[in-house]
Amino acid sequence: MKKLLAIIVSITMFSPLVLGARIKDLAEIQGVRDNRILGYGLVVGLNGTGDKAGSEFTIRSLANMLKNMGIVVDPDLLKVKNVAAVVVSASMPPFAKSGQRLDCTISSIGDATSLAGGTLISTPLYGPDGKVYAMAQGPVSVGGFAVSGESGTGVTKNFPTAGKVPNGAVLERSLDFKFDNNEIKLLLDNPDFTTAHRLAKSINSYVGTSVAHAKDISTVTVNIPKKYEKKVVDFISMIERIDVTPDSRAKVIVNERTGTVVMGKDVRISTVAIAHGNLSIKITEAPKVSQPTPFSTGRTVVTPRTGVRVAEGGRNLVVLPRGATIGDLVSALNAIGVSPRDLIVILQAIKAAGALHAELEII
Repeated sequence: MKKLLAIIVSITMFSPLVLGARIKDLAEIQGVRDNRILGYGLVVGLNGTGDKAGSEFTIRSLANMLKNMGIVVDPDLLKVKNVAAVVVSASMPPFAKSGQRLDCTISSIGDATSLAGGTLISTPLYGPDGKVYAMAQGPVSVGGFAVSGESGTGVTKNFPTAGKVPNGAVLERSLDFKFDNNEIKLLLDNPDFTTAHRLAKSINSYVGTSVAHAKDISTVTVNIPKKYEKKVVDFISMIERIDVTPDSRAKVIVNERTGTVVMGKDVRISTVAIAHGNLSIKITEAPKVSQPTPFSTGRTVVTPRTGVRVAEGGRNLVVLPRGATIGDLVSALNAIGVSPRDLIVILQAIKAAGALHAELEII
């Protein structure tokens, strides 16, 4: 426990005061983003691990596929244990061009037990506008397995009902996006007024003229200089390498399931007194058995013996002065010997008392 708190103190107290980050890592350019595409398809060639006979949509899909190939089959006569209905999804990168290949994710939507060894047949992938942007096809790679016996017992590793088709989607349509030659907009990943102001100031200082303006808490507008109007990519490459010191609100993140506590350096605490003690109750059962002598007519007697011991840990009262930092808090709590879960309870109590000047977020 002391080692854990010592690590927290070293991180919070001895870290550099200036932590710069590239604009590339702090903001995104408006319009430059991934685009999701989605489709419905069939995985064939499964070894009896496909959808069961009750999966009506799988049967109908298989019948329609065969009909498009010129084979008319009564759906009621089809067996689909080697076929599984799946959803196919992929992500198109910015400025994607026709002919590029993408990885696609395959997820079963029926009651198939495994997609291992299956092959995705040609599946169109649609965008939000209803247009086909890619065609997906290929062998499915599954990072797991499911094996079962006739009695119903079995072994399953990971999630065999989901997998990937590496480079399985081929783009059929390019994404039309062009930069505005007059300005670009930077969108902060973590909106903050101070960070937006610093970002605009750093760009203006680097370029040498007032081209950047913080429009709101999350948007910085950058006017493109005339000499870069036809070289927008070069201009973006130049400014995204500029270092900016980001700012954020004081926050304490608490995970009660794992006992993890993460606190920022800007957390401040008003004058507060902390007392921490543990009350432990230990109950032991030690029955006494009395047996009769051999060949006697007596009987065995069991006498229960219960021991109860109560111990209350004596802890000192710790007073933190006004304006104490997170390092002072951790050092004080380390002095009275608290565990990570006790630290969570203490932080919640300090917040309830109005002495913790930070946002307490429980995840």
